[in-house]
Amino acid sequence: MNVPRQWRRRDLVAALGAGALLPSAYAQFRVEVTGVGLTQLPIAIAPFRGDAEAPQKIAAIVQADLERSGQFRAVDGSGPTLDEAARPDVSPWRQKGADSLAVGSVSRLADGRYDVRYRLWDVVRGQDLGGQSFVVVAGDLRLAAHRIADLIYEKLTGDKGVFSTRIAYVTKAGPRFNLWVADADGENAQSALASPEPIISPAWSANGSQLAYVSFESRKPVVYVHSVASGQRRLVANFRGSNSAPAWAPDGRTLAVTLTRDGGSQLYTIAATGGEAKRLTQSGGIDTEPLYAADGRNIYFVSDRGGAPQIYRMAATGGEPQRVTFTGGYNISPALSPDGRWLAYISRISGAFKLQVMELASGNVQSVTDTTADESPSFAPNGRLIVYATRQGGREALMTTTLDGKIKARLAGQSGDIREPDWGPFQR
Repeated sequence: MNVPRQWRRRDLVAALGAGALLPSAYAQFRVEVTGVGLTQLPIAIAPFRGDAEAPQKIAAIVQADLERSGQFRAVDGSGPTLDEAARPDVSPWRQKGADSLAVGSVSRLADGRYDVRYRLWDVVRGQDLGGQSFVVVAGDLRLAAHRIADLIYEKLTGDKGVFSTRIAYVTKAGPRFNLWVADADGENAQSALASPEPIISPAWSANGSQLAYVSFESRKPVVYVHSVASGQRRLVANFRGSNSAPAWAPDGRTLAVTLTRDGGSQLYTIAATGGEAKRLTQSGGIDTEPLYAADGRNIYFVSDRGGAPQIYRMAATGGEPQRVTFTGGYNISPALSPDGRWLAYISRISGAFKLQVMELASGNVQSVTDTTADESPSFAPNGRLIVYATRQGGREALMTTTLDGKIKARLAGQSGDIREPDWGPFQR
């Protein structure tokens, strides 16, 4: 049977070499934001004092973060250079249509570190909304900018920002595969693993310290857990047949995996340290792509037990599954929002693979893309964005989208096809 790549990918395998995180010059991204939201907050980011001499342009990074979220519309920030120390004249910014204004500074200290400061102003009321300062090494200037964007986002929307979180994704450049860990905007990518064999199914642990993945380096599919900080890894599942599709339980102590040790592909749980596996499903079909709900009580997964791939839900301890998707005859790759309200997945529609978003309470489903080769959706930890892989211009690339599909950002790599994204948790 000719199985489409999106259906079989989670049961494929990857060969990976462990190693420390190494920065890459070519794994950089260009962010292109498209679309217009219905209620975007107009904000001006004035040039930070000292930005021109800094290795990273703080104001530009903050503005790009906020625009990519879909919640903000950038107002022209050009004009006199301002900083956090003085109260600005808000009249010109009010005339430009801004509701808020961010100002700040970046200065190099005697020890080589950088002092980054910002302050946020309510332009309409002329109120000081607070600020903060960070002292960082040059390599953490981007992180400081992302944290500023997080603070602004939370102050003005009430939701936590996700700009200082990380994403994992896989690239294929010629015969070479790499697993990358990058900032949420795709920049500052560091290679976690590299191999001439495919890399499949990276999955973040709940605390962001580990990645699970599948390797074929021993000529059979096995599951490893990799420490992001140290590069050390441990073998978790190496049973007879295929070991694939790892998914972390919220407590970080258990993985759900797909094994063929007893015949067809079925779901099992196993300790994150390895050991014996406990079988969860008993079906004559393929059960794969497990996904824990945030509270750990349920597992969502894909099964063709009804004749074609659909998404099901069952108790995390096993039991009788309930079918979740009914719109369309072929639905795979489930991703659940942290609050449990939304289910994202890939549906085959007239031969095209398209990202769908379902409100679980109502069952309402919306197609949020106009591309035809979408795959591997993953929610941001605040539930406001989805990252996914797709194909544009003959190459695979990463995209982010708001849940209504109105604002999208394309993260375009400089080299290689990009696939298998997974959005990491809030930093603890």
